[in-house]
Amino acid sequence: MTSMERTLTALGHKEPDRVPLFLLFSHYGAKHLGLTTKEYFASPENIIKAQIELQREFKSDCFYTFCYAALETEAMGGIVYFPEETPPNSASPIFHEDQDIKDFKIPKISTSEPLSRVLEVTKALSDESKGNVPIIGVVMSPFSLPVMQLGFDKYIEMLYLKPDLFKELMQKNQEFCINWANSQLEAGATAICYFNPLSSREMTEKDLYHRTGFPVDLETTKKINGPIATHLASSLALPSIDEVLQTGSAVLGISQRDDLALLKSKSRNKITLLGNLSGINLVHANEEEIDKSIKTLIQEAGEGGGLIISDNHGEIPWQVPKTALHQIVKSIEKWGTYPLIPG
Repeated sequence: MTSMERTLTALGHKEPDRVPLFLLFSHYGAKHLGLTTKEYFASPENIIKAQIELQREFKSDCFYTFCYAALETEAMGGIVYFPEETPPNSASPIFHEDQDIKDFKIPKISTSEPLSRVLEVTKALSDESKGNVPIIGVVMSPFSLPVMQLGFDKYIEMLYLKPDLFKELMQKNQEFCINWANSQLEAGATAICYFNPLSSREMTEKDLYHRTGFPVDLETTKKINGPIATHLASSLALPSIDEVLQTGSAVLGISQRDDLALLKSKSRNKITLLGNLSGINLVHANEEEIDKSIKTLIQEAGEGGGLIISDNHGEIPWQVPKTALHQIVKSIEKWGTYPLIPG
């Protein structure tokens, strides 16, 4: 099977030749090419080269166009900090006063240098794939993006005390998110990863989320013109699965801490699980520990399809050695080839 065939079979809750593997390489590409993160992300050619080489080396079943979370606020005028050996991040919030939000105009996709860079990567990988390898684009949800736009403290204050300002920001963020997602799909992305960690119960209590972010997420996801994978960036997925199902998402990113058996029972024939390897644990895990983790994951969640193996946060940390990634591939070939080996 091609990677696309393998993935679509798993998404259809049927068993492909083996469990699909999505190794989500972002800043890891800089390590692979021997560059700083700032040098790496400055050039679409670097990203394209690393994506192709890493996909081939590790038999990953996807290309991943995500660069860094702060790319969206960078497009809105924000400054990005590029530390060594860690993901780039927002240097500071872009909104400081309420009036900043009122005056804010969303960036045009076609004239934004950071966004255009991603679209160039997406088009090139689409040409490389020829439909054989899924290409995963990324957006920040309108509800989670304000953490970088405002900072946690001011955003939490807004959620509780400034409903009118929250509504105004959500309208602008929603318009941007939909435009950005659909632009990536038009450029050749197969699906959109909808990062939404603030929607998790570990970040926002249920009643508050249902009053604020949930209606926004329902409306936004329905206007994205392609398949969606909701990702909670290592937060527990089980408490949020019912809400995610209502968004029509095809995939749910799950945490290393989630109850796999219970998640499998709730997701069967409804939504595909993506995860749940810990990037942090992979930094120091030996071959036996990795093999055990892969075996457990597959035996608890792989039966009948509906599983894609990946890390649980949405990117492979710089510090993970390539030996660990090669072991993941070996263990999937050992335990994840269908029909599965009984436990």
